[in-house]
This record gives sequence, C-alpha cells and structure tokens, in this order.
Amino acid sequence: MVDMAICLYFHCMKRYIQYEPFNIYQFDTSHWQHPVHKHSYFEIIFIRSGRGLHVINDNTVLYTAGDVFLLGPEDYHYFDIQEHTTFCYIRFTAVYIKDQVTAPDWMRTIDFILNSPYTCSGTIVTDAKEKEHLDHLLSVLLHEYNNRGESAYELIMHSILKAMLAILARNMVRQKLGERKKTKSARLIEDMMLYISQHIYEPDALRIERLVEKFNFSPSYLSVFFKKETGESLQQYILQYKLKMIESRLLFSQMSISQIGYEFGFADGSHLNKLFKKHYGLAPGEYRAAAMVDKGKSGANGTWTT
Repeated sequence: MVDMAICLYFHCMKRYIQYEPFNIYQFDTSHWQHPVHKHSYFEIIFIRSGRGLHVINDNTVLYTAGDVFLLGPEDYHYFDIQEHTTFCYIRFTAVYIKDQVTAPDWMRTIDFILNSPYTCSGTIVTDAKEKEHLDHLLSVLLHEYNNRGESAYELIMHSILKAMLAILARNMVRQKLGERKKTKSARLIEDMMLYISQHIYEPDALRIERLVEKFNFSPSYLSVFFKKETGESLQQYILQYKLKMIESRLLFSQMSISQIGYEFGFADGSHLNKLFKKHYGLAPGEYRAAAMVDKGKSGANGTWTT
C-alpha cells in the first residue's frame, strides 16, 4: 500500500511545461504558491535576497542570498520562505544550450553540467567571491534580456550565459570534492573528473591503462586513490556518468537507440540494452516509451505561469 501511494504521488505530481527554449524570470514573494512540481526543462535558481528552506527531492537545505541551485527535469522541489525572498530563474532546454555551442570543449562542459549524476542538493556555489561574480553577470544578463531588441543583445546574452555555466561547472566539481582544501590530491581528482567528462564518448581513453598513463599511477593505486577521495570506485563513476548521459539522450533527443549506443562506444546494441536495463529496470526503448507516455499525461497539468 505504501509503494502504491508513492507511485500515485509521483504520477499526480504537477509538471510545469515550458514551450520557449529559453527565458528568465525574476520575482519576489513572502509566500510560495506552487505545489511540489517537476519541469520539462532545466533551471538555474538564483537567490538574490531572503532566506528559508528549499526542499529538493525530499532533501531539505537552508537557502540565503547568493545561493544558486541547478535543477533538471526530473528533480522536484518547493520553497518554504522564512524571509521575503527575491528569486531569479533562468530556464532553458538542453536543445537550446547545445544549439548555442559548436566548440567540442564547450560541448563537453555543457554535457558535464546537464548530465552529471552528482548535482548537489544544496547550493552549487559557496565561495563569496564566486557568488559576487555570478551576481554581477546575472545583473547584466537581466538588463540585456529586458531590453531585447537592442543591437547585439543575443550575442551578449549567450556570452554571459556561457560564462555563468562555466563558473557553475567549476563549482560542481568542487562540490563533489566536499569543498575540502585544495590539496594536491584534490586538484588531481578534479583533473581526473574533468578528463573523464571530456572523453566520455571515447571508451579507449577511459580504459585503466590510459588513465594510468595519463595520471602516472599504478593500476591498483589509481583505483584505490579515486575511491578514497570520492567515496566511489573509478569504474562506477564512469559508468554512472555515461548512463546518466544516455538517459538524457533518450529523454531529450530524437536519436535512435543504435545512434546513442554508437555515440558512447557500444558496438553491440544488446550490451547497451542489458547494461541499461540492469540499472533502470527497463531497456532503453521501453524507458523512452514510458517517458513519452508520462509526458503526454502530464502535459495537461498546466504550464509555468508565474
């Protein structure tokens, strides 16, 4: 009965739909008026003033001015406002962001941000200087967005957004490392994680032999070192990262299953099916079909209107 109640809760949860590929919305309030909800898009939430509690995926965290949250389509949340708060939402689809970039290195950064399975449940940015930089960039971005039509506004907006996302990516890696002091070990782990994100499409580059050569460790010590610093094995981290990106392709692209498999180095489709089903309970095609049915049912729940 409990499992049935949980399933009914998630089935009935409101999903806000956004048809625009990109928009920005700033507002202030003392009372949160939205139910627990999910989205059809990604959103970066900036807390410009105020304080309270943010409940994300059943995890409750404090929020205060300067905090930044990143939510994906399947994250669900609401705010418990304790002091009048000014929110600024940047909402965008994965397609919108990838349409703006052509450089391979930048595309890898975007994939890291949108598909990392380790997005923190609390604020992404804790450093005061980083918060200050982001707030300055946000002020300029808001000005350009509110004055659309002026010359070169699109170029300026896209450049600012890229800078903001790069800062968030940098802080997401630091968050994964537990905000520990930047020791030599911490810097090495950060380098390893960035290397993995840049070569996630290249299975040979992520083989233990290549990693050992790249980072100058023995095979046995490299695995022990990574697990000691991050809490999970190197191969498990790579697998979870890859599966999260495959899930994103299934949900937000028109690529066929075979195209997705080829992109991530699966020469045999049955291997991808078996691996994906082991972790998600459904084969890739079944997972995509179920997601499409869910979107169809939730589409009538209404759009984000505030």
